[in-house]
Parts: sequence; structure tokens; C-alpha cells
Amino acid sequence: MEDWAVIRRAHFADGESQRSIAERLGVSRNTVAKVLASEKPPKYERTPTPTSVARFERRIRVLLEENPKIPATVLAERVGWQGSQSWFRKSVTKLREEYRPKDPADRLSYEFGDLMQCDLWFPGVPIPIGDQIITKAPVLVMVAAAPRFSLARMLPTRTTPDLILGMGALIADYGAVPHRLLWDNEAGIGQRGHLTASVTTFAGFIGTKIVQARPYDPETKGVVERTNGYLETSFLPARRFSSPADFNSQLSSFLTQRANMRTIRSLGTSPISLVRRDRDACVALRKSPWAPPSERIRLSRDYYIRVSGNDYSVDPRAIGTFVNVACSLEEVRVTALGKVLAFHERAWGSGRTITDAAHVAIAKEMRTVFQAGQQPSPCDPLYRDLNDYDRHFGVTL
Repeated sequence: MEDWAVIRRAHFADGESQRSIAERLGVSRNTVAKVLASEKPPKYERTPTPTSVARFERRIRVLLEENPKIPATVLAERVGWQGSQSWFRKSVTKLREEYRPKDPADRLSYEFGDLMQCDLWFPGVPIPIGDQIITKAPVLVMVAAAPRFSLARMLPTRTTPDLILGMGALIADYGAVPHRLLWDNEAGIGQRGHLTASVTTFAGFIGTKIVQARPYDPETKGVVERTNGYLETSFLPARRFSSPADFNSQLSSFLTQRANMRTIRSLGTSPISLVRRDRDACVALRKSPWAPPSERIRLSRDYYIRVSGNDYSVDPRAIGTFVNVACSLEEVRVTALGKVLAFHERAWGSGRTITDAAHVAIAKEMRTVFQAGQQPSPCDPLYRDLNDYDRHFGVTL
């Protein structure tokens, strides 16, 4: 191709004769004449020859027309193929594309205040948690579709309670509630078109509608998918994190100072300049924040309760009674009869044991009393005479 260009340039641009060009380049004058007569550069084209699958092609096409998803192994059996399976699969793959149903992607437009797209992003960076290193903590990313305004926060888990708490926290930061929240088929949100009971309750509380995209339709939430990619390439590189709190702090600064300040080509402006317009079209944010319902459990003898894979100590004087466990993204609180029995900072990771030294001391004192054969004092607010239950249920002994 390079000689073709040199010959044509020397003759048409510099006026050099065909004979001179042939002598200088060491080629025949016939070659020079052919190059000058050709309007296209030379291209090697291999003469197509029928492959070993060609004689089976008509029968393969008939079967693919009936069922485009039929496995290649079944096709080979039906048509009587005896050759290489890998070569047969490669040939079938090319033919199968002609029979697959087409899935066009529409151009989507977004109204202000209508939609916020949600997704989980897994950065995969090592983050120290005490004596552990976690790498799979999810980051909840939410993007207001019309202004492309991004919010994000790392969560301890991808369970339903933490997803709800994360959505509530980010919506509170945004200061308004979009009319719809769009999710994929995340198990913690719902599956097969049915939202979990907790998610439905949350949506009703804040006054929005949560919808899930159809399977195999990633374009539906392309805005948040592109934001995930942007965070992967523009936020993560060359960063180190000392804790989840440090990760969230750096991420918040990045979103505030860079991501939401940059000009979006499709918008012609920055997301921050369109936020007020989007908020004005949203549902007003409730004054009372979302508070997840507490879980009521009976405290066992080892006076620990388990929350998201970690164990937290509780005042052992409540052993055998029902306690209320309330968990947020930052803390775990245990109460009973209006009294706080435990208050711990929320632990990340799993398999950790968080102990309050005061609880251990109380347990030691109770154990000493028990071994001495003494009875607990009736003045203890958590003590109740078992005869009270007999009288209540009409049991006579």
C-alpha cells in the first residue's frame, strides 16, 4: 500500500515518468502502469472456499429459525455432525446472530423531579476494619436522571435494612424526594416484580414509587451505570482509604467538588446548576426522618445479640426478656421497658464481637450471686415473679 501511494504521488504530483519511477523503486514498468491505472490501493482477498459445515448449513438454519436458542450440542446431534465441536460451535454462533430477536434501545428523556436511578457499585479496594480487611463493601449510587446529580455512600451490607437506610440518608442529603426510584432486580429491593415489605413501607413513608427495570435491560438505568464507570476511572485511582468513614468522606468531597461541578456534554451545563429546578419538581421531604422498625427478640443467656453478622453485648440483667433492637448505619441500640440496655457503634465486616466492659462486670456479679444461691432482688426493674404468669393465665398448681 505504501508503494502504491509513493508511485502515484511521484507521477501525478511530481511529474516523474513511469520509466524513472520503475528504475528508482526497482519494479517493472508494468507494475507502475497498473498502479497508476488503479483508483484503489491493492488489497489481498482470499478466495472463499466452502467449510466443512457448509453442507449442514441449510438444516442448521431450519432448526435455528424454529428455535434461535437451541444449544450447539443439540444442533450437532440433530444434523449428524461428526467433526470438531469447537469449530461447529463457532460456525453456529455466526449463523445464530441472524435469527436472534432484535432489541432496539430507545432514546430516553427525563423530566425534572421524576426519576432517580439507583444501583450498587463494588469498588473492590481494600479497607481496614479493625483487624480485618474488607474488599466487597457495596456503595449505593443514586443519580437524579434529569440534572445528572450524583449521590453515593458506602454501606455495611447489601441487605434490605441497609439499602433502605442508605436511600433514606441520600434522599435526605438531596433535600427532596423524586417521584420514582428506579432499581434493577436487586434481591434486597425485590424480585420477580414484587418489592419486599420493608421497601414498600419505606416508599409509602417518603411518598415515592419504587420501580424495577426489566431483566436484561441495562439501558433503562444507563445514567447511573455511566456514573459507576466514571467513579471507577476518576475517583478510585491512586487513592487509599483508612476506614469506611474515610472512604465516604473522600467520596463526598469528590462528588461535591468535581463530579457534580463538571459540565455534562449532553446537558451543556453542570448538574449543580440544575439541582434547584429538579428539587422544585420533586415531592417535599418529610420533616420526620425514616426510622426503621426495631426487631423484638428474647435475650439469651450469653447476653449478645447478632446484627448483620456481628455480635453486640447487652445488659445481662435483661436475660430471658424481650428486647428491642434498633440498627442504623452508624449505631446499634437495644432497649426494653423504656431503658437503654446497650449502645454500640455499628461494626463493619462480619464475625466481630463488640463488648461493653460494663456488661461483662454486671454478668460477673450476677454469676457470683447465682453460684451463691441468692435470689435476685424484686426491686430490680427487670425482675418479675414467675407466679405472676401463672395468675395471669389461670394456672393452678
